[in-house]
Amino acid sequence: MTDLTRAEIEEFWETWLEGNREAERSGDWRVLAEFYAEDASYGWMYSPDEHFMAVGRDQIRDWAIGIEMDGLDGWHYDYQCTMIDDAKSMVLGFWKQKSGILDDSGKEYEILGIGGSWFGLERQVGGADDGLVKIAWQRDWFDMPSTAHTFVEIIKAGKAPETLLKRMSVSGLEVPGHYRHADIPSSVWPPPVEAGDHVTQERA
Repeated sequence: MTDLTRAEIEEFWETWLEGNREAERSGDWRVLAEFYAEDASYGWMYSPDEHFMAVGRDQIRDWAIGIEMDGLDGWHYDYQCTMIDDAKSMVLGFWKQKSGILDDSGKEYEILGIGGSWFGLERQVGGADDGLVKIAWQRDWFDMPSTAHTFVEIIKAGKAPETLLKRMSVSGLEVPGHYRHADIPSSVWPPPVEAGDHVTQERA
C-alpha cells in the first residue's frame, strides 16, 4: 500500500506540469531531472528488439531528457487526460505530440497516434531527498508508424530545421540508452508491475 495521499499526488502532478511547460519554453528538458528519484528508471520501446532505458537520475538527465530530446525545439506534449490511482501511487497521462511546425495551410504537424506516460511515485527515505515525492519509474508509449510518417512529411515539405535533421540522424543501438530486449537494465513493464504486485486478472 502507498503512504501518499491523493492530495500529495495531485500537488506533485501540478508541479510536474509546470516543469513541462518550462521545459517547452526553454527547449531544455533536462530541468525535469530533479523530479526523478536517484535510482529511477525511464524507458520505452522503439521496436521489439530495440528499447530505450535510462536507470538513475543522471542517465535520465543525460539520455532520456537529454540526447533523446535534443533537436526537438518547439515540440510540445500536451496532456489531454490524466488518471490518478492513489491506491497504487500511479499517474497515467495521455498526451498529443505536436511539432510547433506549420504546414502550408497553417496547420501544425502532429503525431496522430495516441501517446502517453505511466508514472510510479514514491516518497523517498533517506539521503538528500528524504521525505520528498519523486518519480520512481516512468514508461512511455507512442505510435511509431505515425511518428515516422509525421517526421517524413515535415522533411518532404522542406520544413525540418537543421536541429531536427541532426536529431533524426541519431538512432540505433550505438546511441546511449538503446538496448536489445535481452540486454535492457530494467524491465519493459514497470518493476513492481513486472513483479506481479498489481495483477488484477489471472489467466482463466
